[in-house]
Amino acid sequence: MSLSARLEHHLQASGLPFEILTHRYAATALENALMAHVPGDHLAKSVLIHKEDGPMLAVLPANHQLDLSRLQSMIHHPIGLAPESELEDLFDDCSPGAAPPVGAAYDLDTIVDNSLSGLDKVWFEAGDHRTLIEMKGRDFDKLMQDAEHGSICVH
Repeated sequence: MSLSARLEHHLQASGLPFEILTHRYAATALENALMAHVPGDHLAKSVLIHKEDGPMLAVLPANHQLDLSRLQSMIHHPIGLAPESELEDLFDDCSPGAAPPVGAAYDLDTIVDNSLSGLDKVWFEAGDHRTLIEMKGRDFDKLMQDAEHGSICVH
């Protein structure tokens, strides 16, 4: 599968440079970082959140955990983790469990953890379990500039 169609379209429309990095199959974001030999705190993973008014994408480093209570206090809405079926419905051009963290490509509200801003490089899922996108950190920051930002995870 490699690059998801919506992600590819969104990246092309942004005009920001990126590289495609392939690696052996990995089931989780942290395994992706290990297989691709990239730092876990520089690989952005996505977690789909269920809110009363619709889904939201939380983006955080692969080696961190989402702090639901911190996120809930930031957005002032009751939240929970979305079921896997909702993730598969929204990211229907991706392999199950390989959702890219670029919510704008899927018309999803997105919040990005502050620790992913200002990095030298950032990597993220491209839509399957073997392909990552690599971007300069400043380009990733531009890509995510319309997302909300905050401290939403713990190490």
